[in-house]
Amino acid sequence: METGLTGRTAFVTGGSGAIGRAVAAAFAAEGAAVAVGWHTNRAAAEKTAGEIAEAGGTARPVRLDQADPDSVARAAAEVEAAFGGVDVLVANAVAWPASHDQDWAALAAVLTANVSGPLATAEAVLPGMRRAGWGRIVLVSSDVVDQPMAGPTGYPAAKGALEAAARVLAVREARHGVLTNVVRPGFTLTERALNTPWLGREAVESESRQTPTGRICTPEDVAAAAVFLGSGANGHVNGEVLSVAGGRQLTR
Repeated sequence: METGLTGRTAFVTGGSGAIGRAVAAAFAAEGAAVAVGWHTNRAAAEKTAGEIAEAGGTARPVRLDQADPDSVARAAAEVEAAFGGVDVLVANAVAWPASHDQDWAALAAVLTANVSGPLATAEAVLPGMRRAGWGRIVLVSSDVVDQPMAGPTGYPAAKGALEAAARVLAVREARHGVLTNVVRPGFTLTERALNTPWLGREAVESESRQTPTGRICTPEDVAAAAVFLGSGANGHVNGEVLSVAGGRQLTR
């Protein structure tokens, strides 16, 4: 499959986390230069960029605080200045609830970071995509939107709002050559998930038993879906939600 990503630039937010690292590496493997977005874990983002460079690719860590509009604008400008533009945005960065219980301030923070942040980042890179007449936006959601687990309400609410916004972008921007889609991972095997109190290893074992493929999602599974939707191989998929859950959504 020809992805047409050679010479393109992909901006992957949340590039210091497990899914973001896999997505960044997958785009780099297809020939794209990659801006690895990070917020708090600079060392992890630098490691990802270094590994891409060692493999012969081009990558640059870029700090991004999705809760700060000025930070979003600066990050987009930095990527455009460094690489000449942004062809693909994979909005993967998330703000995970700190605890099971959420007061009003915590709820507002989760909604702001997980909805306003990705959408502000998209709006920041869209002018360049419009000028180029080509672009791909991939928003990373979660199957908690319609397959809820016991936990905080803010995170699934935010992801549901993000999916609704993606459909608006898909309709609004397609005439400019920009396609917008959503990747919706199922329960994904990451250290964060394993160490989250209301998830953990018991959830991994339970989900694996109940998933038709016999295993749960990996970061590489998510990355493969993001590369397709964010590449030239995708010529006409727009406004869709692609579930990456091994069929688990069919068994609940």
